[in-house]
Amino acid sequence: MTFSTILYHEIRETDDFDPEFPSPIDVHQAYDDRLPTALFVTHAQFNEQMQYLHDNNFHTLTLDEVKAYYYEEYPLPENSILLTFDDCFQSLKKYAYPLLKEYGFHATAFVVTSWLHEHVKPFDPTQSVCLAQSELNEMKDVFEYANHTDRFHQRSDENTSMMMGATDEALASDLATCNNFVEATDVFAYPFGLFSDRNVDLLAKQHFRLAFTCEQAKNDLQTHPLRLNRYVIPHFLPFAQFKLIVN
Repeated sequence: MTFSTILYHEIRETDDFDPEFPSPIDVHQAYDDRLPTALFVTHAQFNEQMQYLHDNNFHTLTLDEVKAYYYEEYPLPENSILLTFDDCFQSLKKYAYPLLKEYGFHATAFVVTSWLHEHVKPFDPTQSVCLAQSELNEMKDVFEYANHTDRFHQRSDENTSMMMGATDEALASDLATCNNFVEATDVFAYPFGLFSDRNVDLLAKQHFRLAFTCEQAKNDLQTHPLRLNRYVIPHFLPFAQFKLIVN
């Protein structure tokens, strides 16, 4: 049996989205970056995609179900899919949460804990604004939260993340800090999908059971559970291609 894991970052109304303009991020940590437009979908696209999953009786997996599949060889339900969201920007609450709740879907959000604002900010479609911890707490009926580092979601260039240059001791300490908030403390997503073999080895030593890349492929029992694949869903993906990915 195979299953797909799909990944979203940001959702925008069509009129608020400029595919030529990367979005400035607004996070609590002192970090300046722009979110590429390839990591956006429109609200209409997201609605169409989730409606397709709902109308075709897809089962949205929990992390415990994925762990049972890999470590206990427990069979997955028919039409299984894992929905994931990275970084916890405001569109998670404004657009994703209400629709997922309406459909009875379950999803996983990977949290950069140092990015979470102390106080709720007004929704701003011109920036990618991180949510506050209180807002995440309000969405636990749909989302479970997993580790995306505390302060290591930064990069020095397109192929190198801050995590890749950190010592094992520094990374282990950072992971422990993130785990002060997240509940799925043994599940991780590599920042920017970038990692080294040493990072994977450290996760194993720290007793992580699942870790997600951004490699575009389906998962099966032959996929290493600390190198799981995820399909990034961009705004330019044809709907027919989306259906091929999830089926």
